[in-house]
Amino acid sequence: MMPLLLLAGAYLLGGVPFGYLLVRLKTGRDVRSMGSGNIGATNVLRTSGRALGILTLALDVAKGYVAVWTAGRFTGNDPLWMSGAAFAVVLGHAFPIYLKFRGGKAVASCVGAFLCLAPLAVAAVTVVFVVTVAWGRYISLGSIVGAGLLPVAVWMILHPPTPVVASAFLCGLFIIWRHKSNLARLRAGTENVFSWRSKKS
Repeated sequence: MMPLLLLAGAYLLGGVPFGYLLVRLKTGRDVRSMGSGNIGATNVLRTSGRALGILTLALDVAKGYVAVWTAGRFTGNDPLWMSGAAFAVVLGHAFPIYLKFRGGKAVASCVGAFLCLAPLAVAAVTVVFVVTVAWGRYISLGSIVGAGLLPVAVWMILHPPTPVVASAFLCGLFIIWRHKSNLARLRAGTENVFSWRSKKS
């Protein structure tokens, strides 16, 4: 019973929409009606400023980490339940019950979850992400490439138990699927170019 409660808790924690809440508290506006309509850090940065964007990123990473850490704490670091919590927190962010299941793309929450499960793999993927964004200037492209490489990095660097690799594969595939609209814009040449300058509206 406890492991199932931990998975439910990971989903509910993942669903806490920090980007939405921060923008609402500061501006009174709904970030889902601004920019790309996403509740994640990139859209918060573009529409509401650098400070809120960075804070959103930090909090979304933190909730991913806490969800997996908590699952490990109460299951004796069982890789099955920790891996399940990683996927649950990603699902929670993408489909938050608090916002009628309209959430973000879960990249930051996934990063936080695997910082707990496989920190060296996350470090390697982060380097690839940074290089990809610096080269192409598309956050979405970096996220897609990073998501695709995550299970490979987890397996090659750590050779962890099967549930960890399976969770990395599922999370990576899910994040790529969540970026399907970005893929279409990348192919059309209409995707937003990354800039540290916000476009407040």
